[in-house]
Amino acid sequence: MAGSTLGTIFKITTWGESHGKALGVVIDGCPAGLPLEESDIQKYLDRRKPGTSSVTTPRKEDDSVEILSGVFEGRTTGTPISMIVRNTSQISKDYSEIASYYRPGHADYTFDQKYGFRDYRGGGRSSGRETVGRVAAGAVALKILKQIGVEILAYTRSIGPVEADMSRFDRDAVLSTPTAMPDRAANEAAVKYLEEIRHSTDSVGGCMECIVEGLPAGIGDPVFEKLDAGLAKAIMSIGAVKAVEIGDGTQVSARKGSENNDGFCAKDGRITKTSNHAGGILGGISDGDTVLVRAYVKPTPSIYLTQQTVDRQGQSIRINIKGRHDPVIVPRAAVVMECMTALTVLDAMMVNMSARMDSLENFYGKKLLRD
Repeated sequence: MAGSTLGTIFKITTWGESHGKALGVVIDGCPAGLPLEESDIQKYLDRRKPGTSSVTTPRKEDDSVEILSGVFEGRTTGTPISMIVRNTSQISKDYSEIASYYRPGHADYTFDQKYGFRDYRGGGRSSGRETVGRVAAGAVALKILKQIGVEILAYTRSIGPVEADMSRFDRDAVLSTPTAMPDRAANEAAVKYLEEIRHSTDSVGGCMECIVEGLPAGIGDPVFEKLDAGLAKAIMSIGAVKAVEIGDGTQVSARKGSENNDGFCAKDGRITKTSNHAGGILGGISDGDTVLVRAYVKPTPSIYLTQQTVDRQGQSIRINIKGRHDPVIVPRAAVVMECMTALTVLDAMMVNMSARMDSLENFYGKKLLRD
């Protein structure tokens, strides 16, 4: 299977299946000297795991991370960092029935067509549980970025018809509300709505956003390695994400150029913009403003309602899916978006270090003087 590796310099490879012995990630390209311990990573995995709020299923997954290599005496060594999360709460018998048919909304059919085989226990490699490795790696990227002044935060913008009022943006609410919404009033409305959805044994989708603050202008490339293209690829690779927008997104298609263009001005001795319709990226390169990425997530495909499908012989059947399933994915997916954004931004910043001669001269010239 190809396609489990992301990045050019800060490169990650995730591995494992939802009902295998473990999942994990290998990071290659992490600089030496970063203070790092398992608690730095665990706090992000805790945001992703189920059973931690009223809007997820009550199943308990420890999701305890172990660092196997690349760290010595509390600091990264510059060698590959390998991390593992052991599976402890999988009930494979809940999925034994689906071996003979294809679940609507899942990758069962397409996986079977590609490989002629599939791990039907919770979706195997195409399960949302694969994101454990992404989050573990993203936690490292987030720590590096914070150390150099770049802050990233993802949150739930909407769940079904309930949308956060961004004029009431509360950063603390993102980490303390069960919906990960930055608006406490919207959180209460969304929780009530999800109770109705759960009672009807259905599911719902939503929207999540991610902001990047402190990113300097000049990150990204103008053709195939555009920063926005990289972000779109990384975030679209998250299961259940069906659309990605940068800045004002699809709204710009109905505007005039005079309405959409962001003017430039000088403020406190530096160039800035009068608005940010572009979402902090122009021509595939960061412009120094806040980068805003938005992703739309489909409803959880596993629902308890009777659904139409076919078995592996093509015979029509009606099914009722068993197991433990969240009524909405968005609150747990937000931290995955945050981590995928961090991985993309950090890698682009590392690539950018070789873009100009003065960068090389400043680094190596000073190094030679020190030596």
